[in-house]
Amino acid sequence: MYDVAIVGAGPAGMAAALTLGRTHRSVLLLDAGEGRNAPAEAVHNFLTRDGTPPARLRELGREDLSAYPTVEFRRGLVTGVEGAFRLTVDGGGEVRARRLLLATGLADELPGPRGVERLWGRSAFHCPYCHGYECTGRSVAVLGSTPARVRLALQLSRFAGDVALCTGGEPLDPAARAKLEAHGVTVRCEAIARVEAPGDVVFDSGPALARDALFVVNVPRQRSDLAARLGCAMFADGCVEVDEFARTSVPGVYAAGDMARRATVPMPLAAVIAAAASGTVAGAVADQDLLDDDFDLARS
Repeated sequence: MYDVAIVGAGPAGMAAALTLGRTHRSVLLLDAGEGRNAPAEAVHNFLTRDGTPPARLRELGREDLSAYPTVEFRRGLVTGVEGAFRLTVDGGGEVRARRLLLATGLADELPGPRGVERLWGRSAFHCPYCHGYECTGRSVAVLGSTPARVRLALQLSRFAGDVALCTGGEPLDPAARAKLEAHGVTVRCEAIARVEAPGDVVFDSGPALARDALFVVNVPRQRSDLAARLGCAMFADGCVEVDEFARTSVPGVYAAGDMARRATVPMPLAAVIAAAASGTVAGAVADQDLLDDDFDLARS
């Protein structure tokens, strides 16, 4: 019987394990494989680790955790969960824990156009804070026609060398087009046939657009269905609902990282450092909840 089982060994899960290990809690950290940012060349916006490859960041995290004897790391996919709390691990039998922390993360679906998958994380991106700086002085294309895509194109125009908004055959509001063009952003409204390396856009008609990088639309989804199977409350966008202390609607179950958000936050936070911070909060709160049980204290 572990004090806490953590499903997911990315930045959120490892940060929670570190916090719990430092309070001598028995922790099982379960890792099913590569995380959401595995295709990326580097992690950014993580103070002291800016530019670190994602796989290396995980290695460093496991090295930190190895100093704490109550933290156990195990590779395995959790295939079932029951009650409070029995986990079935593929190839590893059954695991029991007093508390459960979900840090399984999100996965990205790429609705198109054809060719985006081959470039994803290398020259096709979705977040200007994760990858925008690397586009300084370069030619980029933003795909889409919504106000959010117009906003992104304007944001990138501050430092990219040449920005184009490609609507993929969708019409663009005339006022939005005028604003874009006034700030040097090219607008292409032809239907897109495919994209090619490094970021070239090939249209159904008209000349292709040579680009160094693309900013594309991604659709995040839950990587695991454990939260849904446990009955955790979820938002319409698929994120698990948590309170300020990383607690889900199911007693004893916490969620951290980009898979979860509070009602006051309009979207999941994809930054690695934000995931790690949420894991630290979740680990501390789980310890405090266990403390209430250990000493029969009033709920904190």
